[in-house]
Amino acid sequence: MNAKTNEIICTAVREGKVHDFRIWKESQVGIGKKIELLADKGYQGIKKLHKNSRIPFKKIKKTPLIKEQKKFNRQLAKERIIVEHVHRKLKIFRVLSSRYRNRRKRFGLRFNLIAGIYNYELYLASEKAIA
Repeated sequence: MNAKTNEIICTAVREGKVHDFRIWKESQVGIGKKIELLADKGYQGIKKLHKNSRIPFKKIKKTPLIKEQKKFNRQLAKERIIVEHVHRKLKIFRVLSSRYRNRRKRFGLRFNLIAGIYNYELYLASEKAIA
């Protein structure tokens, strides 16, 4: 998603329980080298694939984080909260928040439609703000 406009740019889905990072790696979504990627702790190792990415520091067993690491984690969380708000908006449609019981072949289509509806709502809100 675009952090400035909050628009959903791309979606990727896969059958079954698959981690987000694996879906991202296998989808081959082209992200430019200049684009900064903000991820959560589940994306350990993303620096190898995309140099301009930031993930929070993880606490190592019996070793607390230092103040600079905690400060970095808080700043990153402040920037990432926008993404989490978009997830919340998408879960309102209940396709993501509960078990999907319809045809699996159409899940990707329905998810893209929901993302399109969300982007259209953003457009309408921006038009309303301008007028």
